[in-house]
Amino acid sequence: MSRTSARAPEPSTRYRAVTLAGDLARPAVLTVENLRAGWEQHRADVVFDCATAGPRHHRFEGPLLRDVVLDARPAFDPRSRKDRSRFLLAVSGADGHRTVLSWAEIDAAFGDVPVLLAALLDGRRLDEAGSQLVVPADRCGARYVSAVTTVWVGLWRPDR
Repeated sequence: MSRTSARAPEPSTRYRAVTLAGDLARPAVLTVENLRAGWEQHRADVVFDCATAGPRHHRFEGPLLRDVVLDARPAFDPRSRKDRSRFLLAVSGADGHRTVLSWAEIDAAFGDVPVLLAALLDGRRLDEAGSQLVVPADRCGARYVSAVTTVWVGLWRPDR
């Protein structure tokens, strides 16, 4: 079984799941447990300014967003930098918070920002709360999305 072929969680379970959708050969629904078990785990010790509560210090652990999405096989030519650079990632949280990243930000040949889909926050498992998008390079917390529900990957099509 590939890492992105996990089955959808039962509706009765209390943990949150992340749906990988969009221009993908293998869309998937992944639990926080899947995120912990299926990919190499990375750590980010971050400080970001929260507009409502001031500076926040946290340690997040989880897989790189890039690795998780690559396993879902985005519909770009992995050998073509120009093709990859046209793709976007839209991330949504359970509370309606959304943010957008470019593939070039997280691609190792471009920005190589180690964006995480965190499975642990300060040593605590996020199974109940849901995964969190972590953008360690950001000084403000606006792109930190809690309880991630969807990661949509797609080609930027300005003519639509």
